Amino acid sequence: MAKRLFTADYEVNASIKMLYPYIQSASGLSEWFADDVKINNIDKTLTFIWDNEKRKARQVATRVNHFVKFEFLPETEEDNGDPSYFELRLEFNELTQSVFLKVTDYSDFESARELEDLWESLVENLRKLVGG
Repeated sequence: MAKRLFTADYEVNASIKMLYPYIQSASGLSEWFADDVKINNIDKTLTFIWDNEKRKARQVATRVNHFVKFEFLPETEEDNGDPSYFELRLEFNELTQSVFLKVTDYSDFESARELEDLWESLVENLRKLVGG
C-alpha cells in the first residue's frame, strides 16, 4: 500500500513549555496519543500501544521545546527503505500570540479522511488534558 503524507495545524491554548513533555516523553504521549507508551532503555525504542496492537518506534530527531520526530521500525521489507514516521512540532504565532501543534504523519493509513478524524480526536484529547 502506498504511503501518504498528512499535515495539519491545531491551535492549542497552552504554553510551549507546558506542551513539550506531552509530545516528547513516553508518559506524556500515553496520556493523549496512545493507550500506553513504553520505553526500552536498552535500545531506546518506544512501544506505542493502541487497542492491544503494538508498534515500535525510535525518536530520530528532537529539539527541546520545538519538535520531536518518531520513526516506526520496519514491519515489512517495503518499510526498510521507506519508513513510516510522525513529527509533532510546536510553533508560536507572534501575530496572534497563539501556540500551534503542527502534525506531520507519513503512513499507509487507508483513508485520508479517517486519518484526519483520528488526529482531530487525538489533539482534542491533548487540549482537554492541558485545559486548552
